[in-house]
Amino acid sequence: MENLDLAYLNDLVIKAQQGSSNAFAELYAATHQSQYAYAYRCLKDGDLALDALQETFVRALKNLRQLQSPELFIAWLSQISFHVCRDMKKDQTHAGLRMQAEEVLGTKAGPDAPEEEETVRIGGRSYPLQQIESLPLTESQVMLMRYYQDMKPGEVADMLNISRSMVRRYLKSAEKHLGKLDF
Repeated sequence: MENLDLAYLNDLVIKAQQGSSNAFAELYAATHQSQYAYAYRCLKDGDLALDALQETFVRALKNLRQLQSPELFIAWLSQISFHVCRDMKKDQTHAGLRMQAEEVLGTKAGPDAPEEEETVRIGGRSYPLQQIESLPLTESQVMLMRYYQDMKPGEVADMLNISRSMVRRYLKSAEKHLGKLDF
């Protein structure tokens, strides 16, 4: 992602929050390529990535007025994209497992099967995904992109339009927060 003018993006977010469809269209134009690349990296399927991109921007449009800090737009949008891709992957996995179970058992697998709690492996420890998501927004996004999606620090920096040193700072801060949450 080329360096975006963050002040310009902030202005677009504010205008879009006030109802300007042109401002939202410009936000889309400025960010859709990186969001598509992220979705494609997660889903490994161009058509699914396009579906995820569409769903990401639909959700962003519906919830834009709830974004209190326009300077966090890119991280917020990335969080939406992460959740959309995770849900799509989960749906794919469940559909595949259900089909396998039906083949093996010769029956329909019920929706009551218990789901395993998703975890994120950081260093030598595993943390529940919900615990990572409870961190401050940017810390959560950096941690999830780095460890859950296995992105390189440079890729995270490009995706969130921040420097690599900021990625390292967010990772350290998130690790501190996680350390405080340990019992």
